[in-house]
Amino acid sequence: MSVIRIGSVTKRYGRHTVLHNVSLRVGKGERLSVVGRNGSGKTTLLRLISGAEEPDSGTVEVDAGLSVESFSQFTELGGDSSIEEVLDREFKAIHDLAGALDAIGAEIDAAGPAGGGADGGSGGERRLRELIRRQTEMLAEMERLGGWNYGHRIETVLTRLGFVGGHRSLPLSGLSGGWRNRAGLALMLLRDPDVILLDEPTNYLDAEGVEWLTEWVSKGKATVVAVSHDRSFLDGVSDRMVELENNRIYEYVGGYAAYVRQRRIRGGELGRDFVHEEELLAMEENAINDRAELAKALKASRAGKGGLGRRIADIKKKVTPPPSGTIVTSLYQGMKVPDMTLGVSGLAVGYGGEPVIKGVGFDLYGGERMAIVGRNGCGKTTLIKALLGLVAPSAGKVAWGGGVKHAYFNGVLEGLDPDDTVTHNVNVHGDAYGAPRKAVNRFIRMFGFSEASLGDRIGDLSGGQRARVAVIKCMISGCNAIVMDEPTNHLDIPSIQAMEYGLVSFPGSVLFASHDAFFIDKVATRVLVYEGGSFEGYGGNLTAYRNRPT
Repeated sequence: MSVIRIGSVTKRYGRHTVLHNVSLRVGKGERLSVVGRNGSGKTTLLRLISGAEEPDSGTVEVDAGLSVESFSQFTELGGDSSIEEVLDREFKAIHDLAGALDAIGAEIDAAGPAGGGADGGSGGERRLRELIRRQTEMLAEMERLGGWNYGHRIETVLTRLGFVGGHRSLPLSGLSGGWRNRAGLALMLLRDPDVILLDEPTNYLDAEGVEWLTEWVSKGKATVVAVSHDRSFLDGVSDRMVELENNRIYEYVGGYAAYVRQRRIRGGELGRDFVHEEELLAMEENAINDRAELAKALKASRAGKGGLGRRIADIKKKVTPPPSGTIVTSLYQGMKVPDMTLGVSGLAVGYGGEPVIKGVGFDLYGGERMAIVGRNGCGKTTLIKALLGLVAPSAGKVAWGGGVKHAYFNGVLEGLDPDDTVTHNVNVHGDAYGAPRKAVNRFIRMFGFSEASLGDRIGDLSGGQRARVAVIKCMISGCNAIVMDEPTNHLDIPSIQAMEYGLVSFPGSVLFASHDAFFIDKVATRVLVYEGGSFEGYGGNLTAYRNRPT
């Protein structure tokens, strides 16, 4: 039985058509995930369902009587109240009921023997019985409302979403956009509605927060429509996937892994324009299989079954895909990759006398790709800035190897010239300047830019497209090391896939901080994980770390 019905909907913004004659039904309790490139209409679809926008034609229906809550990555939550105060007010009915219980308890005490009421004859006895009956009903209602554990619910949501220390008590207006987003998500989860609409809910969450949210959604009874680029989240919550492309909806049965397999079959019908996307999806499907095989091999090892080394070696052979012809390798022929990229020992950084990170030490060798992983607030960004010399350490040593030149993705992204074109901005940068323009443009096209879009102004590109330009510039900058801080935030899945393909094909070293488990698994050969108050290094990707023998 469907509870959400979209019939022949068309939606335009000015002359731009976002959705054209689309129809969709969502069943009761179904968890539907929506994917598509930035600007394809994903957020518009959610706003139509919530009633925040009206279609230009067609119908959008949600069953009457259902509570509907929306979470947007661009929350409007603010004001002088703290998140603790906002969440506590959600339980006004419980607070009122607790007050009424206190009052009726006092009446019962007064009506009982101590108050003389029960000795005053049958009238006093009837009144006492009535008070006890009302108290029993109130206690049952308190149980139904979850009034005895609402404080635990608030504590769980805030903790799992990363609210620790002062962020809980600060006015919402004084929090950053990322923290306000998390506050909005906490508010929606506590309301526990019948229908949940999620727009990029994992942005600004750390890996533990994403895992908890995935479990919460997958075990809940609500009908869920989720827009997300987090593939681990999608695979953990989705009963069905829909893709928005060219103003239309394409449906796929199953979760994210099933979507990738079915998408390759449909993509094969697109011919020449699908060549690069086919390679990205092939790499994606291999990564899905490899994650499952690696976790299975490690679990078998813990159970005492042999052959772990050989099984992991077989998996590793499949991790790196062959380059797309000579597009990648031709641009790296002159790159020299030193044996040692970076050495760090006893590194500490503090602000206002308080240490943010301390005792950090690791070596990064040529060609390795290391992911920095940890909860929000543990110091990942501070560590990256200290490695790049953007903040001064209070102790320790950072030594880049001889001959190492590093490109900082976030700095390149921020410094893109909005008035320049894609092809010119890339072709005059780094090693691209001396390379044949045809080869460089083929490299750009590998990242999903069409021939026609090469001349587009960077200022007119989506966030995902600008990130693609930035990673292209890092890869052909002539630098033999790339540093990135949360590079997948706000990107669509095709943008992330193209980034992964490029980084895995890059012969130099890569150092990045990320909460995206799927991205880490596809790119990283090592992880630096925050645990027990410090950063510790481990070989392998995030799946290997999480399933390591203990």
